[in-house]
Amino acid sequence: MAIETSLTTQIQTDTTAAEQRYIICMKWGDKYGPEYVNRLYNMVSRHLTLDFQMICLTDDSTGIDPAVHCYPIPELDLPSSLPERGWKKLTTFRPELYDLKGVALFLDIDIVIVDNIDAFFTYEAEHEDSVIIIRDWKKPWRMVGNSSVYRFKVGMHTYPNLLSNFERNFKTISQQVRHEQAYLSNYLREHHHLEYWDKTWCVSFKYQCIAPIPFNLVRAPHLPENAKVVIFHGEINPPEAISGGGGKWYRHVKPSPWLMPYWQ
Repeated sequence: MAIETSLTTQIQTDTTAAEQRYIICMKWGDKYGPEYVNRLYNMVSRHLTLDFQMICLTDDSTGIDPAVHCYPIPELDLPSSLPERGWKKLTTFRPELYDLKGVALFLDIDIVIVDNIDAFFTYEAEHEDSVIIIRDWKKPWRMVGNSSVYRFKVGMHTYPNLLSNFERNFKTISQQVRHEQAYLSNYLREHHHLEYWDKTWCVSFKYQCIAPIPFNLVRAPHLPENAKVVIFHGEINPPEAISGGGGKWYRHVKPSPWLMPYWQ
């Protein structure tokens, strides 16, 4: 009976671990303050009805909501003083990441969630080792993913060589690709499986919300139908998008006050 009870407990523990859902984000340097992590946690809490645990990999946890579990960003064995290309994101694929085991949804901390995101967890991948990612908006034929939102198996040795291959062959890889999402996409297509989210779920503020030049000077940005997450890349971040502005005249962005209720 004791053996049977022990076995039942072990099965329950394994099932719980396999079903654990994580939201993982990353913050380093001084470009973004802790309020970005806290807003992300608030947005996820409002728009995800499934149980989850939020993890922030960071070099400074000061000011981050205690409900968010903070861990140091794992070290990368790379040359020092490299230009920032988001390489640190690849550490989420360590075979053992702080004993986390389950399904993880990585979210950049400068995104804006505008609708329910349960589907990012309930989406059924074709393969167990698939990573589901955003398909690049600007050049979709390249089959490169945008890593602002991606789902993967965390801490389960599903991708044992993804990171070690990167560290071992960094000099060659850095000459072939400019950033981590290109390496990630290329490696997964060759060694595992890469799938893409429904193209309406994750929209680019730069390419899909802002009207094309010169109409951006007279038309305010809009929220595309069926969007769940708005991605910010380039010069404009959520605060600038809400207030409007921009750099050169042809990049001017009119205010987007419709973002305000989501960005809090």
